[in-house]
Amino acid sequence: VPACCSARYNLALLAFFGFFLLYALRVNLSVALVDMVEPNTTLAKNTTSNVCPEHSSTINVPRNTTGEKYPWDADTQGWILGSFFYGYIITQIPGGYLASRIGGKLLLGFGIFGTSVFTLLTPLAANLGVGYLIAVRALEGLGEGVTFPAMHSMWSSWAPPLERSKLLSISYAGAQLGTVVSLPLSGLICYYMNWVYVFYIFGALGVLWFFFWMWLVSDTPEAHRRISHAEREYILSSLKDQLSTQKSVPWRPMLESLPLWAIVVAHFSYNWTFYTLLTLLPTYMKEILRFDAQENGFLSALPYFGCWLCIILSGHIADYLREKENFSTVCVRKCFTLIGMIGPAVFLVAAGFIGCNYALAVAFLTISTTLGGFCTSGYSINHLDIAPSYAGILLGITNSFATIPGMVGPVIAKNLTHNNTVGEWQTVFYIAASINLFGAIFFAFFASGEVQDWAVSGYHLHRS
Repeated sequence: VPACCSARYNLALLAFFGFFLLYALRVNLSVALVDMVEPNTTLAKNTTSNVCPEHSSTINVPRNTTGEKYPWDADTQGWILGSFFYGYIITQIPGGYLASRIGGKLLLGFGIFGTSVFTLLTPLAANLGVGYLIAVRALEGLGEGVTFPAMHSMWSSWAPPLERSKLLSISYAGAQLGTVVSLPLSGLICYYMNWVYVFYIFGALGVLWFFFWMWLVSDTPEAHRRISHAEREYILSSLKDQLSTQKSVPWRPMLESLPLWAIVVAHFSYNWTFYTLLTLLPTYMKEILRFDAQENGFLSALPYFGCWLCIILSGHIADYLREKENFSTVCVRKCFTLIGMIGPAVFLVAAGFIGCNYALAVAFLTISTTLGGFCTSGYSINHLDIAPSYAGILLGITNSFATIPGMVGPVIAKNLTHNNTVGEWQTVFYIAASINLFGAIFFAFFASGEVQDWAVSGYHLHRS
């Protein structure tokens, strides 16, 4: 059944744009916040290390000054930026459960629609007060929290087993490209227009996407109005022995499943290093290496671009190995996870020993984040291998644990680097790399590529 113009690849493309906008809506505040805060209340800096000479001088460029300014101190800004995660973690598991009940289409559609509407309300909330802004960001997190579980739930009905890596990597790669585009674009909008338009433009695009999603997408191949008969039969026959007709969710055997906990540990560990790299290495470069990566929008976006390319390519390679070279599913998942977790750990440790070479620091950051893209075809879609019918719920469980590093990892690292010494930063990198290494090894030992007996009707074991 050809891929071109097929319903399943159209779904992947629409999902790609959905996650593109989702991450644009997520990261735009971090850029706009620079222009929203009065200059004398910017984030307090720690004592800068004098180990390295200054590599770049800060140039005061004239900006559009028509936007409102607010007297928010460093702690307040921290609460504003962190409030998103507190909403995000709450709806992960409920989102997966609801998607299994009402379908992923409505949940994903209204999740992005709600996030877009609250984004449009962000300037108003900021004017009303910081409490309103924190509440709006938390509500955005609630909306985004259902999206990944809902998408996983949809793919359980749409993705033939031998095309899972390709289809999921296409849809989720939108998140990385959304970051690539929105970081520099948000900066340009702030510079040439006004910070309020960052929220208005991306919010309006999200609302527009919602109408296309509701019009063109269906929860299942059976319900799709424009799918060909051949494609419908191809998808349904490929998933024939993998889906459950049980009405109730088998919570106890699910939570006792070691392959599920292998994904939980890998997801948690990967995100710890991911957040350490993307939130703290720029600080390390600025405070220790004395080079501000944020001065160059291209350098800020380069790691995400590398990751986006890797996600797309690794998805095709993973399915090629399974379909053409007869590699087992579990072998592919474990190998890709090991590459995508040990690689970033190695380069993260190496970042602590590069001396004052900021060009090498940028290279290591880019390589680390790029290699992490292999995990999308590793542990990241393993939920669909072990329990397609409950993939949304499983992702909700693993993503709940994986949100914790975004909340506590940077806080712990900040507490370890009070004096901004090279030794302190090496400790931060060692901790993150060790957690990543542990997650990779745990997954390699306990992961599975088979549909689990509790995940199918009648408990039939099916080898994928």
